[in-house]
Amino acid sequence: MNTAIITVILTLCKLALIFGVVLSMAAYLVLAERKLLGRMQLRYGPNRIGPGGMIQPLCDVIKLITKEDFIPERADKWLFLFAPGLTALTALLSFAVVPFAPPVTLFGQELPMVVCDLNIGLLYLLGLSSLGVYGVVLGGWASNSKYSLLGAMRSLGQLLSYELAMGLALIPVVLSAKSFSITEIVMSQATLPNLVKHPLAFLIFMISVAAESKRTPFDMPEAENEIVGGFHTEYSGMRFGLFFVGEYINLIVIGAMVTVLFLGGWHGPLLPPVAWFLIKVLFVAFVFIWARGSMPRPRYDQLMRFGWTVMIPIGVINILLTAAVLLAINS
Repeated sequence: MNTAIITVILTLCKLALIFGVVLSMAAYLVLAERKLLGRMQLRYGPNRIGPGGMIQPLCDVIKLITKEDFIPERADKWLFLFAPGLTALTALLSFAVVPFAPPVTLFGQELPMVVCDLNIGLLYLLGLSSLGVYGVVLGGWASNSKYSLLGAMRSLGQLLSYELAMGLALIPVVLSAKSFSITEIVMSQATLPNLVKHPLAFLIFMISVAAESKRTPFDMPEAENEIVGGFHTEYSGMRFGLFFVGEYINLIVIGAMVTVLFLGGWHGPLLPPVAWFLIKVLFVAFVFIWARGSMPRPRYDQLMRFGWTVMIPIGVINILLTAAVLLAINS
């Protein structure tokens, strides 16, 4: 069989596998979060539908599909319909450059365990993380609601503040790996993860992605006690479901980014590489769920001030220190 045809078939298989696994993980991450938060708050999570509530995600999907899909009379219809899909799509596209295992040999050729092994994979991830906010902003603006617009503007402000800090946190990682390729960054952590090499960069990155993900305690764009539901106030049915699922897909994307950039990717003893990758991704997701159940929401001005006056200066200082140390070692 032609090599090009084999490559196309294998790529489509990887796409289908990733698509199925990510959507399944997102559905059951919702269930896991509800049960974990219930235990943290001394109550039960969903436990009625199926063994231990395992069929609850399916029931939630059926409920969202059968709800009325309401569009406000003065809304910008096409942008209103388009925005939720954009949020979920950008999150899914991020997995195209995330390697989940080392290359394997198949049909006499080396097959990378990543859909597209770009040499600028890190820049691709950063670009998609920036595009994700467009769905939120368009949804808030197109709804023709003051609460929705205010939530959208809050989300845009958070992105501008913490995208800079996140980019600064990743520069030491690139300096160590000497590459923007995600696969090369993972390979550079074969002996020691970047969490140990760059602990300050890891801390800055975790706070920044938490703020960008709009999850508690950084959920100002949808703060229900201030602006009803924020950017998705006017959404219902499956369009609200796309925003909702997009948040959990984004949580998996964040877990994958932290895993490949700071936790050594698939590297680990005894277990298969894919198992290590999934364990690390789920551990990062658990940390974010734990933060949601434990930390209070700050004021919006406090969040913005912290980003500009603390995170960005520390990120710049960390870059200078890392560059100085690497220069001294190479000299």
